[in-house]
Parts: sequence; C-alpha cells; structure tokens
Amino acid sequence: MTFFFEVLIGGLLSGVMYSLVALGFVLIYKASGVFNFAQGAMVFFAALTFVGLNELGIPFWLCVPATLAAMILLGLATEKFVLRPLVNQPQITLFMATIGLSFFIEGLAQLMWGANVRGLDLGIQDEPIQWISDATTMNVSKFDITAAGIAAVLVTVLAVFFSRTRIGRALRAVADDHQAALAVGIPLQQIWGIVWAVAGAVALVAGMLWGARNGVQFALTFVALKALPVLILGGFESIPGAIVGGLIIGASEKLAEVFLGPYVGGGIEGWFPYVLALLFLLVRPEGLFGEKIIRRI
Repeated sequence: MTFFFEVLIGGLLSGVMYSLVALGFVLIYKASGVFNFAQGAMVFFAALTFVGLNELGIPFWLCVPATLAAMILLGLATEKFVLRPLVNQPQITLFMATIGLSFFIEGLAQLMWGANVRGLDLGIQDEPIQWISDATTMNVSKFDITAAGIAAVLVTVLAVFFSRTRIGRALRAVADDHQAALAVGIPLQQIWGIVWAVAGAVALVAGMLWGARNGVQFALTFVALKALPVLILGGFESIPGAIVGGLIIGASEKLAEVFLGPYVGGGIEGWFPYVLALLFLLVRPEGLFGEKIIRRI
C-alpha cells in the first residue's frame, strides 16, 4: 500500500500541472468559444523567452516580469490580429486559425532564441523530501510538491478572480451569450483581451515549470496535447473541471503505467489518458462539470 500511495501522490502532483496547462484552454474557450490549439506553442514560447533573456545576462528576478510582459503582449496581439477579425466566423475557421498561429509562434520562438535544447534551473531540487521519506517510507519529490503548490495557488487565484470579481462576472456573461452581453454594455473586445493576456501569463508559469522538469525544447508544445483528456473529463468551460480532470488524468496514467504496464509490455503512460477520455466521451461527452446541451430538431 505504501508503494501504491507513492505512485498515486506522484500522479496527483503531475495532474495539478496538467490542470495548469488545461486552464489556458478553458479561459479562452469560456470567453470566445475558441479552442486555442496554439496554447502549447505559447507555453514553449514563454519558456524559451525566459531562458533566452537569462542567457543574455538578465537577472532571474528581472526575467520573470520581462517574460510576463512579452506573454501579455503576445496574448493581446493574438486577440487583436487573429481573433477579432474572425468574429462571427464558423468554429472550424477559428480552429484552423489557431493551428496556423501555433506554427507561427513556434517558428518565431526558435527564430529569436534558437532551437537548441536548454536547461532551466528554478533552484528547486528534484529529490525526495527527507522527512516524508523517514516518516512514511514514501519518496515524494521536492520539485513535484513545489510545482504543484505553485500551480494550485495560481489556479485558485484565477478561479476566485473569475467567480468573484466584476470582470469574472462579465466573462461568464460573455460565455453565456455574446449578443446579450454586448446589449447590456459589456465590452467584448476588452474582455477577450484580458482573457488572452491571462492565458499568456498562465502559459509562462506552465512553461517555466515544465521547462524545469523536462528541459526547454520543442517537445514542450506537445504538453498541451496531454491537456486534451483533462478538458474532455472536466469540461471545456469549467475551471473546477480543469482541476478535477487534471488530477484524474495524472493519477490514472501513473497507476496504469505501474500496475497495468507490466501486463501489456509497458509504455502505456503516454496513451492511456486518451483511451480513458475516449471511454468517457461515450458516457458523458459534455464532461463532469459541463452542461448538457439539448437541441430541438
């Protein structure tokens, strides 16, 4: 049982980081109905920009706000030059636009900072926490605990912000009905700009944490793909759903790899979440926290 809980805790901590990536999708989808396929590229751009600025000799404490400003500008520019001209266009048009944006951001990042793999040191050692190991004989990584804590704080702050503040209420109104929100005086373009800027900031935190764990490399763009099962389980418009979905995916993939992997040859951690999401679609396609949509035919 000790080993089981050790694997479970490790999976839950990874799941919080998956929730962080999924949160960027949820924010944009709630506000505009756009599935931002470029979120993974934004994570890559943020991590590479941070490392690139640090390599230029800029201190760590200055790299964070500088990269944050760059990500906010990227989000605002995306809303103004990509999303705004395509308002009221079919969903497939918006989706294809974000795919093109993804390739553009990936190319821009490598054009600015190069394509070499880089390390990112946040000063957090990836080693077991000694007092937990002594008390429970379980190995829990100090980096995983810290990263999960940072992600949990950010998710909580954003959840409170969008549920308790005036901007959050406006966001919910925009998500429910664009035309009705516009009719009562809610500035859609301002709300969309704020959401894209916040999504850029979320991408920075996700990029730094995942870059510190896996290295700053092009493969960071594929981290966003792991957020897809999270969104399917939790719902595309639910911040709590992103949290719960991330925990489920993180725990299930680790448990499946350890306890089911030996029976199928191993290596199932990469694809098991997608199988779980596929099975979930057959039962509840709107997600755990999504609303059922009933259309009269």
